[in-house]
Amino acid sequence: MVPKMSRRTFLAAASAAALSAGEAGAQSAGKINLRFSDVTTADAPRSLALVQIFAKEMGEEFNFQPYFNGTLFKQGAELVAVQRGNLEMALLPPSDFANQIPAFDILGAAYVVRDAAHLDRIFKSDVGEAFRKMAREQLGVVILAPAYYGARHVNLKGNKKIMTPEDLAGVKLRMPGGESWQFLGRSIGANPVPIAYAETYTALQTGVIDGQDNPLPNNKLMKFHEVTNQIVLTGHNVGFGLLLVRAQTFDALTPEQQQRMRAAAEKAFAWSTAEYIKQEAELLDFFKTAGLDVYAPDVEAFRAYAQRQYLQSPLSKSWPAGMLDRINAL
Repeated sequence: MVPKMSRRTFLAAASAAALSAGEAGAQSAGKINLRFSDVTTADAPRSLALVQIFAKEMGEEFNFQPYFNGTLFKQGAELVAVQRGNLEMALLPPSDFANQIPAFDILGAAYVVRDAAHLDRIFKSDVGEAFRKMAREQLGVVILAPAYYGARHVNLKGNKKIMTPEDLAGVKLRMPGGESWQFLGRSIGANPVPIAYAETYTALQTGVIDGQDNPLPNNKLMKFHEVTNQIVLTGHNVGFGLLLVRAQTFDALTPEQQQRMRAAAEKAFAWSTAEYIKQEAELLDFFKTAGLDVYAPDVEAFRAYAQRQYLQSPLSKSWPAGMLDRINAL
């Protein structure tokens, strides 16, 4: 059980933990420093899990130094920082791995990872071991455990019922820029439009787009429910990160310390996953109370359509042979 802590108390503790490299070195003589960088906030469930569970489980011989809100390295720069030895640990989405190993792209495709339980099974199977091996051999990092962030759902204006991909034909759906994200929108039947995240509310309000997709916590945070009418529980993409440590750092540990590190990561993210799932369930009621129509479409129809689109596109050429079938079988 994670002890309860006020937001102010936690942020103060996290700030104190995030010492500069010089200060940390002076205060942690004889300890193993683990500098960690993430772009999310210090009070996100995955951040709380790392500070309150992972760091505690690692023991006093380790000095876990978390840096949140991208204060140490900006988004997208963390992997290279780890590889150069300027950082020991990071929590990164599969798309960051795919920049150097395109095979990781399959993990971000629509309906490949189905939910939190499926994500857990993937990384406890030979499929997960295959990705771990690629990461170690080609990137010089060790993947410790996956961290679930939440499922993306379609959030639209208007009252047209969306039950199949064909119902999204012509719907202007905001998606992040980049070919992989734009194809994700096409793979579920929509007409994707690249719009900056911060501009999405106004784009919905003015009719530039008909909808957007994000995990439910993001929808509430950005107040998208104020300018939309429905949430279609497509669950077409599962957001998650992979906690990694520099291979040289990991290899310098004793076998007992290595096992402790893996176990600590799994314990921490088991807690944060439960927190994210709890939030998602509570938000369903919030959006219904706010007047939105919240319903599930024919998810199997969406899944079959999306995977067919990927297999017929150049994007799937980097996928390891037979990997989709192996993941689906889990």
